[in-house]
Amino acid sequence: MLEKERMKRGQVTIFIIIAIIIVAGVAIFLFVWQGISIGQIPSNFEPVYNTFLSCLEDRTMIGIDILESQGGYIELPDFEPGSVHMPFSSQLNFLGNPIPYWYYVSANNVQKEQIPSEQDMENSLENFINDGIRECNFASYYQEGFEIVQGEPSANVDIKGSSVDVRLDMSMEITRGEDTALIREHNAVVNSRLGTLYNSAKTVYQKEQRELFLEDYGIDNLRLYAPVDGVEISCSPKTWNSHEVFGDLQEAIETNTLALTTQTPTTNEGRYFYVDAGISQEARFINSRNWAYSIEILPSQNGLMIADPVGNQQGLGILGFCYVPYHFVYNVKYPVLVQIYEGDETFQFPLAVIIQGNKPREELTSSATDEEIELCSYKNTEATVRTYDKNLNPVNSVISYECFGESCFIGNTTSGILTTEFPQCNNGYIIAKAEGFEESQQLFSTTTEGSASVIMNRLYDLDVSLKLNGNNYNDKAFIYFVSDSNSKTVAYPEQKIVELSEGTYEVSVYAYKDSSIQLQETTHQECVDVPSSGIGGIFGITEKNCFDVKIPSQLVTNALAGGGTLEFYFTENELSSSNTIEINAAGFATPTTIEQLQNNYLLFEDAQLEVTLN
Repeated sequence: MLEKERMKRGQVTIFIIIAIIIVAGVAIFLFVWQGISIGQIPSNFEPVYNTFLSCLEDRTMIGIDILESQGGYIELPDFEPGSVHMPFSSQLNFLGNPIPYWYYVSANNVQKEQIPSEQDMENSLENFINDGIRECNFASYYQEGFEIVQGEPSANVDIKGSSVDVRLDMSMEITRGEDTALIREHNAVVNSRLGTLYNSAKTVYQKEQRELFLEDYGIDNLRLYAPVDGVEISCSPKTWNSHEVFGDLQEAIETNTLALTTQTPTTNEGRYFYVDAGISQEARFINSRNWAYSIEILPSQNGLMIADPVGNQQGLGILGFCYVPYHFVYNVKYPVLVQIYEGDETFQFPLAVIIQGNKPREELTSSATDEEIELCSYKNTEATVRTYDKNLNPVNSVISYECFGESCFIGNTTSGILTTEFPQCNNGYIIAKAEGFEESQQLFSTTTEGSASVIMNRLYDLDVSLKLNGNNYNDKAFIYFVSDSNSKTVAYPEQKIVELSEGTYEVSVYAYKDSSIQLQETTHQECVDVPSSGIGGIFGITEKNCFDVKIPSQLVTNALAGGGTLEFYFTENELSSSNTIEINAAGFATPTTIEQLQNNYLLFEDAQLEVTLN
């Protein structure tokens, strides 16, 4: 019995030992393969691991900063350049930092959006952590005898409203002497408002796309700081320097865009600049006149905006009334950088503001796509274009193709030659543009392969010297050079250079001098034919309807005092060998009465100019 009792006790002891071994094995397995927390790491390893976690947090914070400063991107999308008419590339350069536009119009006039999703930002941040986490600096620990081996990292990022959570799967073995620790999972929580700021940025962007409030502010600037529509009482043309208008408009846009705010207004002035963005953070709207701009004004010539008077032309009653109506059409494109900020964090993105024909662009009814307009999408006919001057010297030029009212950028000639694909079109036009040359076009069908040669007329700058009756004239005058392809206007004496190419021009000079002719208020009767009342109107019978037209009094301060016209052919040899165009016009007596003013316009009809090239 005693022997049996000993055997039972021995079996229990063996089972206990086996159980202990199994439990220890499981613990070792969990320790090695599932990782351990900081509290389970030997105390002498904790400084090393704390350094690693700090490195993980720093790497995450750097990635967050890049996302916030680059509109939600770390790796930038492919760059797309702009053009003369659409100045926006796909990125805004802000203090040397490229920021992808969330909305822009490409060089070929296609609306595009590039807004990253939250998932896109998480993926970008994961890749950023994976690419740099093994570059943490452990140099001081290596000197102390530590060995650190890191495996392949795989980060998982979760962007929340007030934090960014990171779980990093990566084996990390730390060894010193006989001690070894292996950690496979690492966690970091970084306090950041990235998620909240991003959502607010999308809210502001969607408000702009829905309401086009930035375009509305831009149109207000346009009408307050630039001539758009109006009428002025005058018998002489009204002029504006387009470069000065550009400068005034850019300054106004810059200043007033910076004045926009999402803070609740406390004054009447503040209410105008208040943007109810529907966000809890503050927003800034930034524009700079040094950024890419495009301002096109129609009509304008040679840097001048000219409005001609009505009433002084033959048959329009020059004795009674003169006025200058003007209507200018503006196409304005400029960028605005939107910054959403809270505390020391700022999320920013740029977008394009576009005013077309004095009106805001059409709002996006659906997401903008990368699809091009139909004509330009299908370039499948090879053609060769050669561009020359009149001496058959090659000209490097920019080639586009126009058909069905659409224009497609084709490419640039090299040594005057471009061979590439064109969209198919019957009776389209090749358009060639080059600095120092007049724009040229050539009728060309691209239904089959072929080639075209375009001859371009060189432009020459000439100083303008104006004389009246052989004497130098330095008062106000307007000189018009009108041809089928190249018309220019010179506002003399502020402007004394004209750019001409070979061809026939009708040259006209209108010279004005100060006057003080008072035109009295007049009333005259106007009659128009209107359908007669009753049944007769059904059969097209009309009757006279007369009404009085009252013309207010006005003071003519600039009166025609000289001028004339001449048709003149400028040869390229004359233009290339000359520096000055001298124009001698007939001078008239400065009018002091209405009758004299009328007489000067009659004299103008018969006056001839003398044109000399020197």
